[in-house]
Amino acid sequence: MSLAGYIGCNIKIPLSDLDSNDLIIIGNCFSSKFDRQNVHKYQFTTLYVYEVSSDWGIEISKSTNTSTSIESKKKLIRLCEIMDSYLEKGDFFEHYTCWIGEESEERSSNLILKLNEFDVDQIEIPEKTFVRFEK
Repeated sequence: MSLAGYIGCNIKIPLSDLDSNDLIIIGNCFSSKFDRQNVHKYQFTTLYVYEVSSDWGIEISKSTNTSTSIESKKKLIRLCEIMDSYLEKGDFFEHYTCWIGEESEERSSNLILKLNEFDVDQIEIPEKTFVRFEK
């Protein structure tokens, strides 16, 4: 099983190059078309859905081991940098991480954050947490 990360937004964004070494890759990796349809239907309010991959989803919680949590924080910061370059003031994007096949299951929590105005060391984003980032 793989922990997959997804983003939803109302603008089309380019997929990452297949040979990219970026910390965050936007494009299909672990998920199927069916998984992306389910996360779109059950979790997101946006027009477009993308899988974001980085060998593992973004999971920041007290129960996550320290190295995974540190790596997830770096990934989240990078994801926000990428999305900040595409979004206009007033826009938003949504983020959701879950195990492949659990896209239609109930969320465990919801969170709204201002893009680039949050302290990554003060938040928790365990799996099945819906996060809306507002610019």
